[in-house]
Amino acid sequence: MVYKKLRQIRNEKGISAMEMANLLGLKTEAAYYKKESGIIKISLSEAKLISEKLQKPIEEIFFEDDVSFMETNELEKPTGTTG
Repeated sequence: MVYKKLRQIRNEKGISAMEMANLLGLKTEAAYYKKESGIIKISLSEAKLISEKLQKPIEEIFFEDDVSFMETNELEKPTGTTG
């Protein structure tokens, strides 16, 4: 998963990738980019730190509305029916 919204918010706030790397205890900017691009997963504790730094709810940064909507629809389907 590519975190496009994360990158967008970070850039809007003028926060560098190196600043985010330092926040997460990473040694290099490249290590942070691997997380932001989805090559390496972001843990829940890292997401919380990022959320606090960007002053945005975790949901706004990491979850897409259409994914949540799709999951909700899947949960609402009655069992034992076709179609």
